[in-house]
Amino acid sequence: MCQAARVWAEEPVYNRQALSPPYPAADELQADNGLEFAFGSTNIYQQNVRGGISTHRRAGRFSGSYDVEVIADLRRLLGLEAARLYIHAEGGYSRSAGINDVAVGSAFGVNGDAFGRDAIVVTEVYFEQSFGDEMFTFRVGKMDITGGFECRGCAVAFDTNNYANNETSQFLNAALVNNPTIPFPDYGLGVSAIYTPFDGWYAAAGAVDAEGDFRETGFNTAFRGDSAYFYVFETGILPNLPSRKGPMPGGYRVGLWIDSRQKTRFSNGRDFRNDAGVYISLDQMLYRENAEDYQGLGTFFRYGWADSDLNDVGNFFSLGVQYEGLFEDRDEDVLGIGMAHGTFSDHSNANDGDAFTEDYETAWEVYYRAQVAPWLAVSPSLQYIRNPGGLKENRDAVVVGLRLQASF
Repeated sequence: MCQAARVWAEEPVYNRQALSPPYPAADELQADNGLEFAFGSTNIYQQNVRGGISTHRRAGRFSGSYDVEVIADLRRLLGLEAARLYIHAEGGYSRSAGINDVAVGSAFGVNGDAFGRDAIVVTEVYFEQSFGDEMFTFRVGKMDITGGFECRGCAVAFDTNNYANNETSQFLNAALVNNPTIPFPDYGLGVSAIYTPFDGWYAAAGAVDAEGDFRETGFNTAFRGDSAYFYVFETGILPNLPSRKGPMPGGYRVGLWIDSRQKTRFSNGRDFRNDAGVYISLDQMLYRENAEDYQGLGTFFRYGWADSDLNDVGNFFSLGVQYEGLFEDRDEDVLGIGMAHGTFSDHSNANDGDAFTEDYETAWEVYYRAQVAPWLAVSPSLQYIRNPGGLKENRDAVVVGLRLQASF
């Protein structure tokens, strides 16, 4: 049976993507007193060295974020079986959201970790309860709906991916973190649940305040008379392909979302509610070096569709590969290569006639994550942005970067 245990936020300290599967079960994270504390810090330097908007502006070149997590085992603290409380606080620095808006002009964003300037904000507080030997798990509270569950050692629900889903340890480009056709709201009040009736299959659903603000509790927007909500449903299979060195895990996910916020059609200016779209997210290990760990080669693919009369990006796909332990005696290092391509709507307000050279943007990224200490990873990265923002004035850009990620 799959374990639907509590798994980490979008920018976690216990990085689900930084660990090789199978990932730790929730009870393995609990200290003797029922409380587990963790701290993480991510610091990034990026520079646009060619093209884009400008290669000379320095604003946003240095950025960073830090996370504090508290996981409370409510069985030990209050006697509630299979119950947990999760609290996540975040902060960051850089007056701008990284270098993208001032130097690159990408529609996707070249720094998915850019947080802006906030000392510390409690972005998530939710209660989690499991039933039936964790066959069914639900959460309620303020949450990141992309935070994900764990099933058979694989990150699932919603739009997760084991090789392209974490800007603190994998790709930095935002289009290689989450699918840009999905209008995920900010941290907001909501509920989510996962059901795993048998090994290798799951179904999950969630509903969250579509107008949430990570700086607020969310009660002022979630329960108004005209409140809008974001709904998402996802199901998938989690095969283990056989090999001589042991099983090779994979995840094959398909999802549907509905956004009840009022939007305006680009073509005729009429208001519309209940926008909807679909997505898939796939990953599969293809080669396993040995039976002792999960070193080897894996691949991923994403696709998303949204109504191009209501959304700036109507079609999107990304793909790539990851190799863990490529070099001798560097078993925990990771090399990743990815590409993301999005097509802009013909009707979008952003598509202003002659201002566009093409109706698409394509991003390539290569990173190498070197685990230099148990608590510290260093990741140089290189991005090439083709047709950033689709604007004639923005030349193809080359962005170099260096990321330091520490977790305790």
